[in-house]
Amino acid sequence: MLQNMWQELVDAVDDRSAKGIALALSTGIDRGLLRPGERLPPIRHAARDLEVAPATISAAWSHLARAGLIETDGRRGTRVREASVGPRRYRRALDTAAGWRVDLSTGLPDPRLLPDLHAAMHRVPRDRTAHSYLEDPVVPALREVLETSWPYAAESLTVVDGAMDAHSQLVAAHLRFGDRVAVEQPCFPPLLDLLEMAGVVPLGVAYDDQGPVVADVAAALAAGAKALFFQPWGQNPSGQSLSAGRAADLAAALQGRDVVVVEDDASAGNISGQPVSLGAHLPGQTVLVRSFSKTHGPDLRLAAIGGPASVVDPVVERRYLGQGWSSRLVQSILLDLLTDERSRSLVVESQRTYAARTDALADALAARGVVVPGRDGINVWVPVAEQGAALLHLAAAGVRAASGDPFWISAPASDHIRVTTAPIDAGYDDLAALVVGAARAGTWSGQR
Repeated sequence: MLQNMWQELVDAVDDRSAKGIALALSTGIDRGLLRPGERLPPIRHAARDLEVAPATISAAWSHLARAGLIETDGRRGTRVREASVGPRRYRRALDTAAGWRVDLSTGLPDPRLLPDLHAAMHRVPRDRTAHSYLEDPVVPALREVLETSWPYAAESLTVVDGAMDAHSQLVAAHLRFGDRVAVEQPCFPPLLDLLEMAGVVPLGVAYDDQGPVVADVAAALAAGAKALFFQPWGQNPSGQSLSAGRAADLAAALQGRDVVVVEDDASAGNISGQPVSLGAHLPGQTVLVRSFSKTHGPDLRLAAIGGPASVVDPVVERRYLGQGWSSRLVQSILLDLLTDERSRSLVVESQRTYAARTDALADALAARGVVVPGRDGINVWVPVAEQGAALLHLAAAGVRAASGDPFWISAPASDHIRVTTAPIDAGYDDLAALVVGAARAGTWSGQR
């Protein structure tokens, strides 16, 4: 790095904390003062120039590395990344190479169990299509249907372009570079990618058979977490759900804290049993993101956000400066699907079918000595001796599963693979035998 460029950056640093230094260098990268491939000074030199402790520089470099802005490469030192890190966990989790006899890695619904979007589109009256930039971002009739089905009274509600758009909007509206948030783990990989690209630090919270572990949430709060992200029902990938008792305990730990709870409902409220939400205890702190992709079709690209106005309204305001609103025509198609009796019955039946498929595979695995932690949703989280050996064992039979690594914030204590049960409608015993063989692959007993 040219000395005058570095000195200009040093002079621009007003806040000599790790976060302040990281923010100044981030701005320098944006302005082109630090170009891709540019080498940063050694930590001890940067500490001397900025008159701070080396540990402060190390922490600043860590902030930038988590945001995907810099990378350390051994003796080559620390450099500005050549390109944005992008959704690297997502790519690893859903690497869709062709040639698989059975692909159980995707986490996608069975297309045979989705409502007919084309039929719904033809049923939507022409006058449902908006012809103005000035109309409400949410179709009023859809708003009424959503509010009626919400698990708690939502002060404000809007519709966005899918669950990840919802999370992206919430992160951009309420979190800043270096902020800390509590995140369930294992966790949906794209959320971790999103937080990493925003420079937000995820603090792992274990998820057991009752939901997020209270002690871990308390530890994250003590460390300065500003939000808690988790899936209350059919957690992906573990298949576990929040219990009423755990919800009450979490609410007690969060009561009166300046922390936003973001619940991610990927199953549009259609689950076995009564949905449990922290919003019933903390409506002023809880925002629910409800996606309709898995129940009504991924191509709808719609999700609803409901919760306190202080959280939801800034998202609405930000969207006015961008996409403005999600297509009201597509919203009207969703409205039709949510109110048409045949579509409603199909969604309920599909949920029963998914539950039966997950139970069938989980039962077949348990009969062979492999127990999965949960059964809600369309995935099973299979403990394995060695992840790489397990995936190779399945691949040899033409079966693809998802690697467990991308679902973790830090190195896991044990290996897992995720198997999507949604497309499986027969052959559970044969598949279970194959998965059990994969679970034991790499161990001494599995190699004999």
